[in-house]
Amino acid sequence: MDREPHGEWGHRLASLALERLGRDSEAVDAAQEAVRLAPGSWAARLRLAGALRRVPGRWREAWAEAQKSVRYAPEEPGPHALSGDLALDRGDHRRAAAAYRAVLRRDRDHLGARVNLGLTLLGWEPPGRHHDPAWEADPAETTRAREALVVWSWQVRGLLAVALVAVVVAAFGFGLHLQAQIGGALVLGLVLAVTLRQAGKVGIWSHVPAMLGRDLWLSVAVSVTVFVIAGYLIGLATLPEPDTVDWAWSGALGLVVFNPVGVALLWLLVEAWRGRPVQALAEFARASGARVARRNMDVALWIVAGRAWWGLLVLSVLPVPRIALAALAVPVAMVLVGRKANLRGVVRRDRWLVGALGFLVASAISLTAAGVVPELERAWQGAWLALLAVAVAFCARAVRARFRNTPGPWRSALTRVELPTGDTSPSSDLTDEVRHAVTFSRSVVLSYMAPDGPRSIAVSAVTSVSRSGELRVIAGEESWEAVERDPRVAIFVGDPRFWAEVRGVAIADHDVLRITPRDVVVREYPGRQARAR
Repeated sequence: MDREPHGEWGHRLASLALERLGRDSEAVDAAQEAVRLAPGSWAARLRLAGALRRVPGRWREAWAEAQKSVRYAPEEPGPHALSGDLALDRGDHRRAAAAYRAVLRRDRDHLGARVNLGLTLLGWEPPGRHHDPAWEADPAETTRAREALVVWSWQVRGLLAVALVAVVVAAFGFGLHLQAQIGGALVLGLVLAVTLRQAGKVGIWSHVPAMLGRDLWLSVAVSVTVFVIAGYLIGLATLPEPDTVDWAWSGALGLVVFNPVGVALLWLLVEAWRGRPVQALAEFARASGARVARRNMDVALWIVAGRAWWGLLVLSVLPVPRIALAALAVPVAMVLVGRKANLRGVVRRDRWLVGALGFLVASAISLTAAGVVPELERAWQGAWLALLAVAVAFCARAVRARFRNTPGPWRSALTRVELPTGDTSPSSDLTDEVRHAVTFSRSVVLSYMAPDGPRSIAVSAVTSVSRSGELRVIAGEESWEAVERDPRVAIFVGDPRFWAEVRGVAIADHDVLRITPRDVVVREYPGRQARAR
């Protein structure tokens, strides 16, 4: 920056260094200075977008800058990669997948885009999925609000479950029917106290509805708690006399006491059937040279195993034995999955997963045999035992992960690749002879893309060339409209000694077009030795 204070390159590098030091606000300032010096530089816009991304509440600005970078240099993979990351931050998987595919069309060996594309196919959500990065609210405040709602949910559900069990014991075991109802009603006072205490920790109630919409399991926790409170009231009001059966009361008791089991089963079902794990496996396999890709591959295989487990469980309990023949599809699917994933590497990394896959195949074969010979009881028993072994393997792998503090066989263990958010290559500069030719030559031509194809026109004048190399050109209205559609232009200038082509990005500003150079080509006229810069 001291050597070339009017060049944007130094400020762009400074912004990247400041970001790595954790000085985000200073990184934004340096990137904004780079953009001020070269407003048409895709690299400066990309760096500004990357810096703004780190600052809470400035996601929309970061997205706007990233889209400008894409518009200025659509052939570069970097702007598309950052656009994908920004979309993934908000959980917009469709837009993120489109951006990552754009990266891969330009660079098929881009490992980061491969891995992150696989995450979009799995429906991956960032750890702070309850928070929208476009909100101006501090992420710490929304996280605190989420924790308060989750704690409230667990405390209320646990308190009501214990209270209702105590009411049942007092009413049926000791014959204290009325006293049990009164005591159960008094527990509602504790529920109110817990609710008021946790409500005081939620400082941003205006964002809570949107948080519930973004975070599936937060909304499940809150809604289940509301149903548990309603079930407790119903169970308390309809508490039957001993030796009587009331189906409404039995359902309320089951809801209040056994809701954790139901939520756990719902979690397993949703986590297994969300996303497209087989397609994600294909993307992870193409990037298997990266450690993060191999880890994500293992998680995707656990998801595939979960789907197969649920499918085999349904086939094993259906009353029509012949339907069990459909279990033969599981081994076939395992073969297809094995072609996409390197199972040899999986054997070294996660033997519990290999065991689970083996038990699934064994269960499928047993069910197929039971479908052929329905009277073969041992085949049914073998299928159920194999499914139980798969569940044991999953639990053992989960306990091992918790005990060793390592990634487990669940979606939260998926990891994305943080793609670089800045180009470090130097910006193009104009030599003194090109500056002189552009300023004083009378043969200057501007080329741009019109609706009916490329077009070139003589430029009225190049008013000036800034110290940073920016050209200020006076051109007609047609060129202004063309620049609004596609800002990529070229300036051709002739000189008695040579001719030069300056390719860059044009931005309309008041009465002139401000052109930021990107590529500068200098040639001598035909018949002389050519030279390129």
